[in-house]
Amino acid sequence: MQNYNPQDIEQIWQQKWTEQKISSPTFDDSKENFSIQLPPPNVTGNLHMGHAFNQTVMDTLARYARMCGKNTLWIPGTDHAGIATQIVVERQLEQQGFKRKEMHRSDFINKVWEWKEKSGGIIAEQIKRLGASISWEYEYFTMDAKMSNTVIEAFVKLYNDGLIYQGHRLVNWDPKLQTAISDLEVTSQEEQGFLWHISYALDEADDLKNITHLTVATTRPETLFGDTAVMINPQDERYSHLIGKLVKLPLTQRKIPIIADNYVDMEFGTGVVKVTPAHDFNDYAVGQRHNLNLINIFNLEASCNNNVSSEYIGLNRFEARKKVLCSLKEQGLLVKEQPHTLTVPRCERTGEIIEPMLTKQWFVDLTKETQENGKQGGLNAITKPALEAVTSNEIKIIPSQWQQTYEHWLNNIQDWCISRQLWWGHQIPAWYSQDKQQVFVARNLEEAKIQAQKSGYNGELVQDEDVLDTWFSSALVPFSSLDWINEPDADKNKLLKYFLPSSVLVTGYDIIFFWVARMVMMTKYFTHRNPFNTVYVHGLVRDADGKKMSKSEGNTLDPVDLIDGIDLDKLLQKRTTGLRRPDTAPQVIEKTKHTFPEGIPAFGTDALRFTFASLASLGRSINFDAKRCAGYRNFCNKLWNATRFVIMNVENKDYGQNFNQEQIAENLSFADVWMLNKLQNANNEVQQHFSAYRLDLAANTLYQLVWEEYCDWYLELAKVQMQKGNSDQAITTRYVLLYILEQILCLIHPIMPFITEELWHQIKSYTNKDGSIALQHYPKNVDLLQNINIISEIKQNYNEHMELMQTIIHGCRNLRSEMKIAPSEKIDLDIENKNSSDKLSILLPYIQTLAKISKINIYQEFLDSTLPIVALSDIALRFNIPVDIEEEKSRLNKEKIKLDQEIAKCSAKLTNPAFIDKAPKAVVEQEQIRLSNFNKKLEQIQQQLIQLR
Repeated sequence: MQNYNPQDIEQIWQQKWTEQKISSPTFDDSKENFSIQLPPPNVTGNLHMGHAFNQTVMDTLARYARMCGKNTLWIPGTDHAGIATQIVVERQLEQQGFKRKEMHRSDFINKVWEWKEKSGGIIAEQIKRLGASISWEYEYFTMDAKMSNTVIEAFVKLYNDGLIYQGHRLVNWDPKLQTAISDLEVTSQEEQGFLWHISYALDEADDLKNITHLTVATTRPETLFGDTAVMINPQDERYSHLIGKLVKLPLTQRKIPIIADNYVDMEFGTGVVKVTPAHDFNDYAVGQRHNLNLINIFNLEASCNNNVSSEYIGLNRFEARKKVLCSLKEQGLLVKEQPHTLTVPRCERTGEIIEPMLTKQWFVDLTKETQENGKQGGLNAITKPALEAVTSNEIKIIPSQWQQTYEHWLNNIQDWCISRQLWWGHQIPAWYSQDKQQVFVARNLEEAKIQAQKSGYNGELVQDEDVLDTWFSSALVPFSSLDWINEPDADKNKLLKYFLPSSVLVTGYDIIFFWVARMVMMTKYFTHRNPFNTVYVHGLVRDADGKKMSKSEGNTLDPVDLIDGIDLDKLLQKRTTGLRRPDTAPQVIEKTKHTFPEGIPAFGTDALRFTFASLASLGRSINFDAKRCAGYRNFCNKLWNATRFVIMNVENKDYGQNFNQEQIAENLSFADVWMLNKLQNANNEVQQHFSAYRLDLAANTLYQLVWEEYCDWYLELAKVQMQKGNSDQAITTRYVLLYILEQILCLIHPIMPFITEELWHQIKSYTNKDGSIALQHYPKNVDLLQNINIISEIKQNYNEHMELMQTIIHGCRNLRSEMKIAPSEKIDLDIENKNSSDKLSILLPYIQTLAKISKINIYQEFLDSTLPIVALSDIALRFNIPVDIEEEKSRLNKEKIKLDQEIAKCSAKLTNPAFIDKAPKAVVEQEQIRLSNFNKKLEQIQQQLIQLR
């Protein structure tokens, strides 16, 4: 075997897995089913750390399920990403001198499809680099024919069922894109602005308190033209007597009422706020409660329309703000201006400030209990079933605290705006009469014409120009990806029969609202099934300092760079391109050079995956530190070299090929039994951790099994057995070495697929196993331990022997360190064993080899106490060499001080009634044992000090 180099094996095995179709699902009624949906990444995207983490978790679960013998389907797909894709193609066309609005719609759509065919598959190739065992033959694109037909069918059915409607509502509006956008596409950030205090004169004199005007505090003075009320808190004694009176709207002749609402914070500003229902979401809710008029003062590009004074018409909102403030100041109505930190909503795609805009949109009804015709409204037909699926525990959310988030959103849900003013996407299947007074929702134009003719209209029909929200098509993915449109009957459609609901959805907490809940809604409504059984909600990947990774902040990591490596110059170029604040480039450069002074070395996919697994706790944040990748790259090396050692020791040798299980069991040493039990324990723990979605605990268990128990201990013990044991013992040791390695490779494979597949094939000629490791059975029981009944008493007490041996070896190493004796120097060892030397006899060959001992002498009691002694629980150790007595006394006194401190701690616990009453019995007993051992050691040290006087 050559040295481990991940680049040498990863590409080869990814190609072979594809050729061997290891990820193709089986359809076997005798097996359990496991399926998982890949959250479809945007077609415009590149693989980022969030994707890499999420897909590592999914692939680990899928590989584990496949090895457990389940029918396993992992469905991939790509989202058409309406806004993001349209922006990308528009920018490219602008560079070529074309503008979308000057093109015919169909020509622009053709350009998008051309771009998609050339560039849209980048992320899929990057996903393959992660070793994802995806069922690529079932890959979909949310704009392909199957998916599009499902979207149309879903829209038409919901409309015919009275659950989709058109209406004028307030939405997030991007004036640059001129489309409604979802909350998820809005990024709110704190920015410095101003709070302006404006005087609104009372229409009538206030005889009670002689108030002549109300001072309103606002951050958006330009919207005053849309005010339809001013508002106070009903508990505010300063103004409560004015409720119902009128004020004069500044810069206009309009009068608006003074209303009361508990929404007003009496402590903020002046305690009086303006109400602009058509341009503020909170004001919109107030307007609904108080039946206020809605006055839209902006055009779609956020310039002032005809609902403002004539001198403001045509000004954009920020120009209008300046002019309004100037006019207010001239008229003496601007009371004061003060700096103020405010939260500004911006479109994450364009950076444009969002304008709440009153527009005509399509909505899914999620709030109405009953329709006018007596049918169920959206609340009962869609929302409540989705809520009950989780509250009844039909769908389990892990960790459980996110269930509360899910429930809170559904209990406070609003109707869903599903239309977008874009060209790229699923065009809404609705056609209008020429006067726009009649609308016909149908699957196609021909069907719409039939509807129109039945209604008495025979003119031309024009399709709605809007497209559907990307989240609408994404909500249908659990069944649209399973060929529901061609065969909705699960008894006839084997994909639906076997794989709906899917087993688990792996997702971040940031899209519980936008995707998870909506998938439950739509899937239950259309299929009467749940979309999935479990939702595993993971945290978001942040940098090592816990900050959100962002290209604009210069702290991102590219998963491919971690796999392949990148030099410092290229890394700096990446991190300083596209910064939100270019002036921060020097700090970004300095930070990057400090963290990656020589760039990022090539860690390989397996090391990256194991790092992700080790971080997959149930917290909100995943702080990624590339240093851990280096540690797990060393772990890969450790496993690789362990395999080289095993092959070297079984190659051209007898490794038990002709032994039966009973013969193997008869020749097992206590060390073999110890290692086999460690393997079994790890096996049990890993399966429990996988079931609980605790990949971090599974990774830790496997790391300890391989590095500490198999490599650091068992391989060293095996060397002794092969060198000093008899023929049958040597054969058995080789058998166990190979057997455990084979089991370890299978245990680790779901997390680290490439290296385990390669090593599996390296040892395949010795194990007589065929095919890919990905299709082997996941280990459950260590069969060698089934013959424990014929194992000798010594082997049954393997833990006692192993613990004693480890204690002695650690004692020798510590004594070497304290006496400054080189680890490689062989030296005589004296052991004081007051109980019986027979107990030690079986351990001596191991101790002599592992502790680098030339000769071992065993005494019932040490008579000469001038030599340094390590006092253990039942025995004492010393090296038989001359020592400096004063140095030894100093060493013993330091050890005595440490023991005194430990004894004080234990005694404090054991004399504390709260500890005795509340701590588990086993914990109390363990503390009592520790105190007893400390006292024994202290007694031995005190005896030594007495004899050294």
